[in-house]
Amino acid sequence: MSRTRSPFGRRTLISSLTLGTLAATALAGCASGSDDGQDDASSGAAGESAFPVSIEHTYGTTEIPEEPERVVSLGYTEQDAILALGVVPVGVRYAFGPEDDVFFPWADEAAGDADPEILPRAEVDPEQIAALQPDLIMAVTAGLTEEEYDTLSEIAPTVVQPAEHIAFGTPWQEQTRITGQALGQSERAEELIADVEAQVEEAAAAHPEFAGRTVTLSGPAYEGEYPFHTSDDTRTRFFLDLGMTVDPALDAAAQSDFYGTVSREEAQLLDADVLVFQVGSEAERAGIEGDPVLAGLPTVTEGRSLFIVDDDYAALQFASALSLPYLLDSFTPQLAEVLG
Repeated sequence: MSRTRSPFGRRTLISSLTLGTLAATALAGCASGSDDGQDDASSGAAGESAFPVSIEHTYGTTEIPEEPERVVSLGYTEQDAILALGVVPVGVRYAFGPEDDVFFPWADEAAGDADPEILPRAEVDPEQIAALQPDLIMAVTAGLTEEEYDTLSEIAPTVVQPAEHIAFGTPWQEQTRITGQALGQSERAEELIADVEAQVEEAAAAHPEFAGRTVTLSGPAYEGEYPFHTSDDTRTRFFLDLGMTVDPALDAAAQSDFYGTVSREEAQLLDADVLVFQVGSEAERAGIEGDPVLAGLPTVTEGRSLFIVDDDYAALQFASALSLPYLLDSFTPQLAEVLG
């Protein structure tokens, strides 16, 4: 199926959460989400013996009394870590792409024929979540405020990012590890992490030309300024794990820990050994290609820029245990050709 991507550089956060009535929890629920496409072998070595579980995070500690069966994936890219551990969420937050499909190609096999309720991107209604009768809400990549966390915690145990990481800045390894702990599958999570890290290391070893080279991850202009992602951004880490670096001057110019913009006059800060443009449509690509300021950058004039598009674009946004192997196979050869 052809997919049209929308920009994911500036994520739309939850704008409001009102407690309202939670009487919807009494509604009859669907079948357990963890049973879809999951057999005993996929439940991991820990299972129910791992519970109760306590997970510390930026807003305190969440207690999970027993093995979850109805999991809501509230983070924008949360579903991959959950699916990778053999659990199918009963509700999934929409991020981008087709509005009727929240599973991307690398996750299709794990998702099977699941048909979760799709939660809106911009706002989340607590009553809608309560109606799903969740026993766990995973929100490591949701960017919740503490007030929003408190509201959702009245519905079910809710897990957000760890205190040592910014919102949207939790590395995929840590997200996988936290998800494994929450689902009682810590051993399986460590196996997944080790497997994917080995694939990344193999790709880096196969391409020594990546080592020490600078990279800038950018995209379409926003309000007349050019975006870039810092070393702390989960998408940039894909390139760092392959041995590349971000110019420290660019990190210093960021307006936040994971994202920043530069004016047209400062566009030279984007220059690097390779300049990667994320685009979600042909119109965005045309806008970048037709920009005289960008066209004049040495990286562009010397043929060391490239576009990451379509499912490669989506895989980079997710930066998950499921999407990274897909991205390594599909995008690494393009990167090698530019830096070769």
